[in-house]
Amino acid sequence: MPTALVTGSGGLIGSESVTYFASRGYDVVGLDNDMRSYFFGPEASTATTTADLERTLDTFTALELDIRDREGVGRAFAKFRPDLVVHCAAQPSHDWAAREPETDFSVNAVGTLNMLEAARKHCPDAPFVFTSTNKVYGDRPNDLPLEEHETRWELPADHAWFQGIPTEMSIDQCTHSVFGASKVAADILVQEYGRYFDMPTVCFRGGCLTGPQHAGAQLHGFLAYLMRCTVTGQPYTVFGYGGKQVRDNIHAVDVVRAFDAYVQAPRAAAVFNLGGGRASNVSMLEAITKCEAITGRDLQYTISDQARIGDHQWYVSDLGAFEQEYPDWSLTFGIDEVLQDIFEHNVEHWLAGATPERS
Repeated sequence: MPTALVTGSGGLIGSESVTYFASRGYDVVGLDNDMRSYFFGPEASTATTTADLERTLDTFTALELDIRDREGVGRAFAKFRPDLVVHCAAQPSHDWAAREPETDFSVNAVGTLNMLEAARKHCPDAPFVFTSTNKVYGDRPNDLPLEEHETRWELPADHAWFQGIPTEMSIDQCTHSVFGASKVAADILVQEYGRYFDMPTVCFRGGCLTGPQHAGAQLHGFLAYLMRCTVTGQPYTVFGYGGKQVRDNIHAVDVVRAFDAYVQAPRAAAVFNLGGGRASNVSMLEAITKCEAITGRDLQYTISDQARIGDHQWYVSDLGAFEQEYPDWSLTFGIDEVLQDIFEHNVEHWLAGATPERS
């Protein structure tokens, strides 16, 4: 059987990758040390997910390993010689990164370098899938000529990028946040290993990746956290832009299906924007209305005048490049289906009295 090695295997995209590739006949090795609980508190822990995967999948092996441990990563690659690498482990919040920039960079950039070098030494022909981020573009999208509508900011319909932001957008001369800078470093490293060493690497620059297993926290995973606050009555704060900032949202299932499409026909140094695109995007105000409709409850929320540094006012991914290269892939979840899935899978747990995340 082929072997897939997945980092951040207890997280949103990591756990979905474990389940998906196990169902495709892979032995799956998961690397996860539950740093999410350190970043966002005990309610964001991935330990339960990891235990569930171990219990339900006979072909899954969990390793408690920090990707910053270069020698440990090398030993894992030498032992398992994976046929596929899916690198999801990260410090994912640009707010949190400013608290501990060294930790953020060591996880996101140095950890990715450790993964790439281990892959180059032990399995250079294995497809290397990296979950990058749209934050590599910094706040450059805010320079677009946005128009203010009743519930959202929006591009004019005749703008060249109305269908979404392409990878041609510059990453220079803008504010990235500390998190964005560490992910830029990782993103470029993944591309460079592809070009320089002719390895099959891909960067998926994600919009908002989401799904029912997302351990949403105030500083990361806004749809899951928003739905949780609506269900439990916990107050929610919207940061800046009048609550009209727009995000595209893609379900974890569709993300991993995109991974698999690339794995079936990999190439060196591929880069794609991946998100909900025009089919699945929402403003904060619109998301609040949808959550209230699904739950039958009113959300207690306030809108702060202060936007987060480097935050996007409007971001919709252009999926055209990926769809053209991999025409058998398409989205299967729209924004309403995403929110309904998050609600249905979590409402009983949330109403049972789970302690809110602390930031």
